[in-house]
Amino acid sequence: MSSAKQTDSVASPETTHFGFQTVKEADKAGMVKGVFNSVADQYDLMNDVMTVGIHRVWKNSMIDSLNPRAGMKLLDVAGGTGDIAFRFLDAAKGGHVTVCDINAEMLRVGQQRAIENGYDSRSDFICGDAMKLPFANKEMDAYTIAFGIRNVTRIHEALEEAYRVLKPGGKFLCLEFSPTIVPILQKGYDAYSFNIMPKMGELIANDRDSYQYLAESIRRFPTPERFETMIKEAGFSRVSYRTMTAGFVAIHSGTRI
Repeated sequence: MSSAKQTDSVASPETTHFGFQTVKEADKAGMVKGVFNSVADQYDLMNDVMTVGIHRVWKNSMIDSLNPRAGMKLLDVAGGTGDIAFRFLDAAKGGHVTVCDINAEMLRVGQQRAIENGYDSRSDFICGDAMKLPFANKEMDAYTIAFGIRNVTRIHEALEEAYRVLKPGGKFLCLEFSPTIVPILQKGYDAYSFNIMPKMGELIANDRDSYQYLAESIRRFPTPERFETMIKEAGFSRVSYRTMTAGFVAIHSGTRI
């Protein structure tokens, strides 16, 4: 079966997608945990290898879009290893970040990095679900999520939770891969995603299956236009997005008014 046909299939209300597989909704979170348990220690290295370091540019661009201010309180979801969190702390004098991730192994890596690099006094690492955040209403100044929302079982619930925990005027930012890129590059992108990326996962992280899933999960994610609509449906205003690197990724933004 071709990837295009697989991408077009629709799961029932009781099921969802895990890459190109259809699985029970109740099972997906555990399966995602298994993926990131397996790759946690090599996750940042693999990001460098798979994107030839360009992920650093994308993440820096998201922080620039956030425009951190002194004393800002950020919630970074699905950011267990601290890549976004530490960039934010470097930019926000006196700022504080709470990293919330469903995966304890990713949080372990992030906490260790925070201690080693002197960020521990300005950061918290909390195990929690993006669909049911353990935070009060209107508690956060900003919410970020980078390359994580496509792994959530019910994306609309995660967006609603993001809206709930933000203060009025609070900003939502999401950095995510796009399932489609400029047409001239699509064939090469597919070959890289489904052949080379899993092989690199096997060689570097000793885990081919997890990187096969990650490649498939990108194709399952909504187009930037559809995801923009979903953000609006969650209640956000001033919703927009911009693509980078020939459409490989998009930065989505919205504001709670």
